[in-house]
Amino acid sequence: MKYVPSILIKPKLMCACLTLIVGSLFFANAVFAKSPNVLLIITDDQGFGDVASHGNSEIQTPVHDRLASEGVRFDRYYVSPVCAPTRAALLTGRYHPRTGVHGVTRGHEVMRDDEVTIAEVLKANGYSTGAFGKWHNGESYPHHPNGQGFDEFIGFCAGHWNNYFDTPLERNGEVFQSEGFIIDTLTDYAIDWIQKQNEANQPWFCYLPYNTPHTPWQVPEKYWKKYQGKGLEPTTACAYAMVENIDFNMGRLLASIDEMQQRENTIVVFMTDNGANTDRFNAGMRGRKGSNHEGGTRVPLFIRYPNVIPEGLKVKEISAHIDILPTLVELTGSNSIPTKPLDGKSLVPLIHKQTWSVDKIWPERTLFTVWKGKGAARTQKWRAVDGGKSGWILFDMQNDPGETKNVAEKNSQVLNELVKSYEQWWAEVSTEGFDPIPTVIGHSDRPETLLSAHYAYLEPAQGQGISYQGANGWANDYVTNWTSAEAYAQWPVEVVNPGQYEVSIDYIADEEAVGSVLQVELAGQKAFVKVKDVHNPPVIPSPDRIPRKEVYAKEWNRLIVGMLNVEQTGTFDLRLKGLSKPGKQFPEIKTIILRRIID
Repeated sequence: MKYVPSILIKPKLMCACLTLIVGSLFFANAVFAKSPNVLLIITDDQGFGDVASHGNSEIQTPVHDRLASEGVRFDRYYVSPVCAPTRAALLTGRYHPRTGVHGVTRGHEVMRDDEVTIAEVLKANGYSTGAFGKWHNGESYPHHPNGQGFDEFIGFCAGHWNNYFDTPLERNGEVFQSEGFIIDTLTDYAIDWIQKQNEANQPWFCYLPYNTPHTPWQVPEKYWKKYQGKGLEPTTACAYAMVENIDFNMGRLLASIDEMQQRENTIVVFMTDNGANTDRFNAGMRGRKGSNHEGGTRVPLFIRYPNVIPEGLKVKEISAHIDILPTLVELTGSNSIPTKPLDGKSLVPLIHKQTWSVDKIWPERTLFTVWKGKGAARTQKWRAVDGGKSGWILFDMQNDPGETKNVAEKNSQVLNELVKSYEQWWAEVSTEGFDPIPTVIGHSDRPETLLSAHYAYLEPAQGQGISYQGANGWANDYVTNWTSAEAYAQWPVEVVNPGQYEVSIDYIADEEAVGSVLQVELAGQKAFVKVKDVHNPPVIPSPDRIPRKEVYAKEWNRLIVGMLNVEQTGTFDLRLKGLSKPGKQFPEIKTIILRRIID
């Protein structure tokens, strides 16, 4: 079990902690005797404009809109420009570079296992914890949800999924075949789990990271038909259809909570992970997913807690994903904050700002984002953005919310101060570097480890005798076009227990690739296998509404390579080499599997 340390308070964090204490005084009489349940919903690639009450007349989101009206709507809420960084910051209350997350694939999305998540905080306070959906902060234990505080996990750990209908999912490390549309299915499992906790009179934290409207473009017919019939651009029609399906399932969740008579005792949080993934309505903001501008980072945040949070409240002060953990700690009345130093602070003072002077309890702050080496700094009035070769640019967000006019020249002192703040922040959060976190091999709590192809590094380089099926090694990609015996794939791993390991591979081989000899090498130990069987199935049919960019799924064949007697612990590169081949290419490779043999 992970050790959950007490909070370490840096001087710069003292203000945040005082805010939490003062807010707690107000809530001392408001928190119910029974710890409130928490439902946290985050959607994937749903932008600020993908909500009807944000000015979009083309989409219908009645449950989103009702939820916003029944609690507080944070109008200037910010996340990271892409998904994995947002999730890491949300779960830990810390900016994502501190957690080891600085990308979305090849291990750069993995969160360090010593980070303490919301789930671990609430679990330490007596909560049952469940996650249902897309994780995207590490596939293998202890970076897996079960190693980061979740008792129950149903979903997938990759950055996206190949198919949304009748798709394989995992439950606590075991793969099973699901039925139906994935969002409907995840909601079914979440409701069932919540009901079981309620029957056991157990406070619960349910994390629902829905994986739509991220591509591939798949959605049930009734939703697609509705929006296709409006004459919208196809990707926009499908995105809106997927969001309305989310809205329907949010309604199911809230109805089930009402039926269990837990409405008054349940905190409901809704947010999204970044800006919209296509050019569609975005409330006049500049940028979309992947951008450090407003349109890439400003997203919805609604929080409902009946009788505690006033209905119909709208907060315009800036807030961020890093604030959710301390906010939930306070709202749940947790006795302690067992976590690493936080970057975020509780939003409770903004919820009840009429009780005191906001200027005194909520001082001016600066929020930061970074993606692909470029960053931004956001205050209540200003947004400074690194424009690359053109230098930093500055926008007056109160007078120019669409970021149409660069006012850097007239406000050079403001820009210089923001750039300096950003550089100081970046120097602090990037001290541990950017190397991908090695995959743990042989953990006592999870003896089998899967090394997915998209976690591999190809040598000498992508396209030089070996390739990913996709251009960048995204989730679900596989090794293909492996024509050179000088080329190989390698994975950074950390062996934590010595011993005997059975090694297998998931492969596809046509007739020309049969007879290839492959070698797996780890810590000086080698295992060899000759591929003897043809396995070359067609791609699995995918009901895409619009042609996809992602790879198509296939059925892979598993082949035992042999045994490795690993005598050392530590960090190594596991290498997959092709020793000989009768034809032009070695087999395609999807996964390497290592299983520690325990007597």
